[in-house]
Amino acid sequence: MAPPAAAGGGGGGGGGEEGQQPRQQQQQNGFGQTITGIIRIAVFWYFASKFFSPKKPTDPSNLISNLFQKGEPLDMWLYLSEHEKFNDFGNEASLVWHETNIPYVTWGPESTRTLSLKYYPSQALKNNGSLYAHVFFARSGYPPDPNDPEFQPQATFGRTYSVVAYLPKSRSDKRKSLLGNTKEGEAVESVAMHGTMLLQVADDAETDSKDDGPDEWIAYWKPNITINLVEDFTRYGHNAVPPNIAPYLNIEPSTGNYYPTIFFNEFWLLRDKLIAINESVTELPLNLEVGPISMMKWQLFLQIDQSFQIHRSYGSMLEGEADELKRVFLEGNPYLLVITMVVSLLHSVFDFLAFKNDIQFWNKNKSMEGLSAKSVVVSFLCQLVVFLYLLDNETSWMILASSGIGVCIEFWKIGKAMHIEIDRSGRIPMLRFRDRDSYASNKTKEYDDIAMKYLSYVLFFLVACFSVYSLMYERHKSWYSWILSSLTSCVYMFGFIMMCPQLFINYKLKSVAHLPWRQMTYKFLNTIIDDLFAFVIKMPTLHRLSVFRDDLIFLIYLYQRWVYPVDKKRINEFGFGGEDEHGQTSAIADQDDKKTN
Repeated sequence: MAPPAAAGGGGGGGGGEEGQQPRQQQQQNGFGQTITGIIRIAVFWYFASKFFSPKKPTDPSNLISNLFQKGEPLDMWLYLSEHEKFNDFGNEASLVWHETNIPYVTWGPESTRTLSLKYYPSQALKNNGSLYAHVFFARSGYPPDPNDPEFQPQATFGRTYSVVAYLPKSRSDKRKSLLGNTKEGEAVESVAMHGTMLLQVADDAETDSKDDGPDEWIAYWKPNITINLVEDFTRYGHNAVPPNIAPYLNIEPSTGNYYPTIFFNEFWLLRDKLIAINESVTELPLNLEVGPISMMKWQLFLQIDQSFQIHRSYGSMLEGEADELKRVFLEGNPYLLVITMVVSLLHSVFDFLAFKNDIQFWNKNKSMEGLSAKSVVVSFLCQLVVFLYLLDNETSWMILASSGIGVCIEFWKIGKAMHIEIDRSGRIPMLRFRDRDSYASNKTKEYDDIAMKYLSYVLFFLVACFSVYSLMYERHKSWYSWILSSLTSCVYMFGFIMMCPQLFINYKLKSVAHLPWRQMTYKFLNTIIDDLFAFVIKMPTLHRLSVFRDDLIFLIYLYQRWVYPVDKKRINEFGFGGEDEHGQTSAIADQDDKKTN
């Protein structure tokens, strides 16, 4: 297939690098899930069509077959018309492409023909009109016109294809400068210097009033038309054609056999390559190609497109994500793509193991001695902020469900780290949090309070500075969106600060035996994989730096583990001591206030 035309509509970007970080993180997390789901559905559908399709009858007289033979020479005509039904074969102006002696589905250079031309749209097409490509094939020497005396119905076949697609116009960016003064001042200055900017400023001012109305549908030009003849010589039974093939099979009424299948291949035609048709368009590019396609490749394209539709209907894939996934295969290095898929699989495995051991650790943990309870609370707040941000940005339900489950787990961990009680003394029941005895009755709480106190000063200063910067120089949908966007960006950029209280507690206690090292090992492996993604995947610079910040924290943890030897007699995170490895349970409650080594 010919590569997509370079001409086409381009997308504009808004906001700075910092504002794009949550979106990049979301795309990175959802990439592996999306590609895995698509492959699973496509493979399942392919084998289901093979095993559950009707069995072929043994009587050859009950079978239908292809009317044409492999390698048989064909002539081709392609007409462009504004009418869906075409019979004006004598109009030379409608004929834009004619080829002769094309071998039917033979795999050689003579079977593939290409042509590039310019099309000049009519006034009717500019005013939301339609245009159709009518392609006809016939055995060499036979005409496609039914009114011709030499016309043979069994020697000619064709199909119609719409060159114009009607799609909803992309809604303008609803984000705006909440302060408003800066943009207006710049606009006035621009109008004063360039009088031609006045119309553009007026259009921008009217945009917001149209956002809440119905979708506006406009015509888009498809710059590529790829015509594939499917290599299909299967003998099907009457009324037993597989359901995935039946809609495309063109039966000849008198014999019951079928014509060759014509497939207009749009698989690699991405939406951003489509060209909007309006009054200002004077000429449009058109790249034409005709060639064979194997039965397996044709079915694969159909199944992948169908799986995209299923994902969109379930809400697990947003509009445009299918094109982004195709772009990875179209523009990416194949070796780099294979490495990325393998790394994505490893990332999923380590993520699952870290999740499993995190649940296991907190489920069996009986003492908060040496652990930062405030870090658990702050972690829950960070997860909640990210969930609200994703909800505000209309993220797919799959990502929302994953983030929502993470919020619930973080809240459950608060219940393991602290006592949660319901206060019914007032008119509205309230949740009250109380420190556990193993945390409040020793030095852990004191060190945790000291670390959180000074780190909060740093964190609040950074959050305030970034929020002011975002308010002045970035665009937002509302004040609520500004708050969520600022907090989410701070979670990604400065979230590593929340890991520092545990480092301080380790330093003061001169011990790391209380940490869940198995879970941290898997997270460290995931961080290494994120480092690889930082070089492979295009992302903002600040987000790339935020990946390496975790490496520094984990290296400090490893240094502390090397410096502070583990005391075999102390109580570990599961409530067992090193001398109780054979099943004897330690009395944790009596040792809550014992100072750690």
